[in-house]
Amino acid sequence: MGEALLERIALHQTRLNTPGLGLDSKGVALGAKGLLLLPSVDRLVALLAAYTRERSLEDLLPALAIHLAHSKLGTREVVVEFPAESSDRMDRMADVARLVGGFAFTGTSRHFVQYRDAAAPFGYDATDLLSTDAQLALYHGRFSQTYDLERPIDLRSLLIRIMPRLEPGTRSLAGPRIVVVEPGLGGTLVSYLLRSGVDGVVCMVEWPPANAFDDAPVRRWILRLPSFPPRMGSLLHETPGLTSFVPTATGVAVEAGYRHPIELQACPVFGGGGLVLLRGGGAEPWVVDHLPMLAPLRAFARVGFATTPGEPPVGASVGGGEILRVPLRVVASGRPWRNVTATWIASEQLPLLRRLAYALPHEIVTRALVAITPRGAFLRSPAGIEGFPGVFYVEVHPDLFVPAGHDVTPSVSSEALAKAVGAPATHVTFIGPDSRVVAIERTAFAPLEAALVEAAPWDALVAEQIAAALDEPIELKVTTIGLLPMRGVEPIPEGG
Repeated sequence: MGEALLERIALHQTRLNTPGLGLDSKGVALGAKGLLLLPSVDRLVALLAAYTRERSLEDLLPALAIHLAHSKLGTREVVVEFPAESSDRMDRMADVARLVGGFAFTGTSRHFVQYRDAAAPFGYDATDLLSTDAQLALYHGRFSQTYDLERPIDLRSLLIRIMPRLEPGTRSLAGPRIVVVEPGLGGTLVSYLLRSGVDGVVCMVEWPPANAFDDAPVRRWILRLPSFPPRMGSLLHETPGLTSFVPTATGVAVEAGYRHPIELQACPVFGGGGLVLLRGGGAEPWVVDHLPMLAPLRAFARVGFATTPGEPPVGASVGGGEILRVPLRVVASGRPWRNVTATWIASEQLPLLRRLAYALPHEIVTRALVAITPRGAFLRSPAGIEGFPGVFYVEVHPDLFVPAGHDVTPSVSSEALAKAVGAPATHVTFIGPDSRVVAIERTAFAPLEAALVEAAPWDALVAEQIAAALDEPIELKVTTIGLLPMRGVEPIPEGG
């Protein structure tokens, strides 16, 4: 509206024109409130990011008010009001406001004057107050302006709306994780964590339907893990259907691989029994108003029941459970081959193995074990069986092998599969592509190098006695060879 008429406050000055403005113990002009004027919302985010880097908003929150205000000129700006309390607090807020391009004021009711700076160490006082019905009248060395408050800006809602920034380094951070799991993966992940000895708690959360065409709520598992082994990092952060979050404050977490621009731990506006999960990549955050009861993971562990003589086990039918059993089937799988440590060479392929034996490296031959059976040769090598022919096998359980590139159905755990096969612990079991099971005694496997080399024929020869010939004296004569030393020597006949 115009240039403000401000005067610098002198040392020991006691009379001031601005209503509600007084002097603190240091002689600095100070009202009951402090006010920051910021040109836009993004400058407000910058202000909060700079302030929360070293300070907490906890002492400001009870009386902190953020509003979107508009002036008589039609401009919209952001106003932040807070209790002034002392010049020390005002100095900190004014420094951050100047850093982000804002202005700092102090006052009590509607009239606020520019807070002190290097040009006026004791502050400013307005010599001529504006006559206005506006909610705010601000007096600055560059301008005087009135503002009406349009609407409040909720700090919690603002923090939720701010998108986290990409920062891949947060994935490698050790510590707790909150994992959101789609319904189809929840039970499998819980079973895997139990087998791996990972402790934690779990609950099921419901959200309203995603759109008007759905009539069922959206359900997801939420797991809280105090810690996890480093080997599980790729599983928790890269598996589709799993979204991992790093807790940053009470009631809020940010997706791993991202970081919120504001230190959320310095903004205690979350909590209250709920949970806010801020997702990266522009995705909408997941907000849980009330978190259900959390159950320990060990509550989902498999349990057993003791039975009394003559009474069937709990949950079993009286007639037995044989009607539920189905035969094992081996089906092709598109998963990559890993840990191929055995092969079966049919009898008709043994000549090929004999020819390859001359080309096999020494390291492979010395580590391999072989068992010769009527169905062919079975080879095992913990270092891999590269270079051998036959049907390759993968060890899915100690001494239990299935064909590489195949899965066994029904899809059960390796422990359940070994129990279903029922082979003795002294045997090595192979499940063939035709679903037939072959068990070979472990003692039947011998080193391959001992079975490869064929015994060479040999003849017993008697050495001639040369001792008598050595006892005879040897006479040496030295003569001239003459001009033609080869005269009279006959050539060696052909074939001689």
